Amino acid sequence: MLIKVFFNDRELRAGWRFALYLVLVFAIGFGLNLLLRFLLHSSPSAPREFTATRVIFGDTLLFLIVLIPALILGRVERRTLGDYGLPARGAFGARFWEGILWGFGLQAATILLLIALGVCRISGFAATAVPGLEYGALWAVAFLLVGFAEEFGFRGYSQFTLTTGLGFWPAALLLSGGFGLVHLRNAGENWVGAVGVFFAAMVLVLPLRRTGALWFSIGLHAGWNWTETCFFGVPNSGTQAHGYLLNTSFSGSHWLTGGSVGPEASVVALALLALAFLLLHFRFPHAQYPRPGALNPPARPSQPAPVITPAAP
Repeated sequence: MLIKVFFNDRELRAGWRFALYLVLVFAIGFGLNLLLRFLLHSSPSAPREFTATRVIFGDTLLFLIVLIPALILGRVERRTLGDYGLPARGAFGARFWEGILWGFGLQAATILLLIALGVCRISGFAATAVPGLEYGALWAVAFLLVGFAEEFGFRGYSQFTLTTGLGFWPAALLLSGGFGLVHLRNAGENWVGAVGVFFAAMVLVLPLRRTGALWFSIGLHAGWNWTETCFFGVPNSGTQAHGYLLNTSFSGSHWLTGGSVGPEASVVALALLALAFLLLHFRFPHAQYPRPGALNPPARPSQPAPVITPAAP
């Protein structure tokens, strides 16, 4: 009976696999961070500027931290990255670029509505042409890596594994709640912004359910963050970036503008996220996740019985 606590008919139960994944994530993360602090002679309490190069470095590391345990456990479970939402087919294809456009459009719609309501103003460019192009390119790379790290971290192996135990939407609610709580660690974030992050996570998980892959969501995530942080130059989770294109300022009610947290804490952004969820429901009407066969990996081949030949008389 005790073995049934840990195993179902085919493999280790979902909760134990998820727990093992978290242990590996924290162990690898702790080891890599300790090594880097030793090599770079840096202190964990040292101030960190919100720059594109720092984000590129940090989220490359974060992506490796969430990817390596999935690769290890995938070998044990006989599953691929495609089963966990990152199939090679479709990589940086049409759905990825469509996601980029959705992310840009959602953030642009938020700012334009705030301008129409009289609580937001754009007062020219913050950078000249050449520095602006440099900022734009660097932040594009940075937020692409953020998209990979955060989407796979919260909607890759974790989403798949909890889906096998809880079902897709209960797993999505749990992980989206965790996504919002993690953002509370940002110095300028508050609980309203965290609620906005939760709703954003629910929007990001719907394309995974309907397309079977994370490519659209990675594009949407990257496009949203780039437009908010680099294009309009507004706070992202309460932090102002170093290097952006437009001078955008807010005035008036924090409920409308999000205040120092940024538009993610705005009721306007929440309303647009709800609208985006509805539109995506119609854009991708059929569920394609998880992939057929992914929930039940093929059993390990049994060893053939030895052939016994009678001895010669």
